[in-house]
Amino acid sequence: MTTQETIALFDKYVIANYGRLNRVIVKGQGCYLYDAEGNEILDMFPGWAVSGIGHCHPRVVEAITKQAAELLHIDNTFYSEPQGRLAQLLSERAFGGKTFFCNSGAEANEGALKLARLHTPREKYKFITAEGSFHGRTFATVTATAQPKYHEGFLPLLPGFMYVPYNDIQALEAAFTDEVCAVMVEPIQGEGGINVATEEYLQAIRRLCDENAAVMILDEVQTGMGRTGKWFAYQHYDVEPDIVTLAKALGGGMAIGAMMAKPDIAACLVPGKHASTFGGNCIACAAGIAVIEAIEQENLLKQTIRVGQYAQEKLRALKATRPIIDHIRGTGLMIGVQLTSAGAGIVSRCLEKGLRINCTHDTVIRFMPPMIATEEHIDRAIEVFDGVLAES
Repeated sequence: MTTQETIALFDKYVIANYGRLNRVIVKGQGCYLYDAEGNEILDMFPGWAVSGIGHCHPRVVEAITKQAAELLHIDNTFYSEPQGRLAQLLSERAFGGKTFFCNSGAEANEGALKLARLHTPREKYKFITAEGSFHGRTFATVTATAQPKYHEGFLPLLPGFMYVPYNDIQALEAAFTDEVCAVMVEPIQGEGGINVATEEYLQAIRRLCDENAAVMILDEVQTGMGRTGKWFAYQHYDVEPDIVTLAKALGGGMAIGAMMAKPDIAACLVPGKHASTFGGNCIACAAGIAVIEAIEQENLLKQTIRVGQYAQEKLRALKATRPIIDHIRGTGLMIGVQLTSAGAGIVSRCLEKGLRINCTHDTVIRFMPPMIATEEHIDRAIEVFDGVLAES
């Protein structure tokens, strides 16, 4: 089909709940996408941060192909080796937790909220989240998302959620009462604009949760699986959560989410309390295992730190000649470029020149390259970005 034929198909049959780009993507390979017109696109925001080790990584493709020939799906009243193995690999790289598998970050966060309620006394029903957060689009997770624009059309939302400014310890302390069940926060706010938590902030959350018998939930849907140069972003801090949630890069492109909890908390999730028909699907778990193996065997954590530092240095150097850049922030390959004016047009012009980036909160450009990206990829991306800025 031609590009216009595919777009016409969508116009007629697909609900228009996305603002789509005028491209039909037919292939992804490593750091690149290819559209139906044969154009090559350097992808510095792969799959909305899903393709963390690049598009169609050979290890992931091989694992999916092998598993598909053996068993596509089995219901969770049976055991399956891929699910158990992936849970083991995650636990060994985190805090020794036990994992519930689902299909998305929103589902992982939904499960975390429910588990926190199950673990705490009935009178503790309130949740604290941070302004600028994004936790998903189910009713509970969109309520947890402390951004009014996502609430429009869905009021009234669920009761019991309180919002405080990100990185504001004093506001956090003031919000705590005996009714607080849990705090849910992102170590780095992704959709919120690449806002990085301070060590003091996360440590304050840990302290307040301990003092008030509340649960500390870290939403690592975007930061997890090596994006920041460690398996989990919390490992950059001297703090350990009670529950951590994952999705996006975990499956290397396959739909999968995970909620990992400390064993004593995980024990509250007994049969009948929560479930997911497709959660822990054999193919998705096989892909997750391949992602972990690829990251380790190809030393991608170290590469992420090295290339991330290089990218931030290049972007800071660019700031000296481009007044539209206010500052650079981020960790590893999760980088935000704060602009002094709107960035949507810049993103569009970059795509026309073969570079995929993203703009969030109107003025923050997100660079989130796959972990396989090299300095050469960064050089090319910044060359295109600079050229567009020069035209602005």
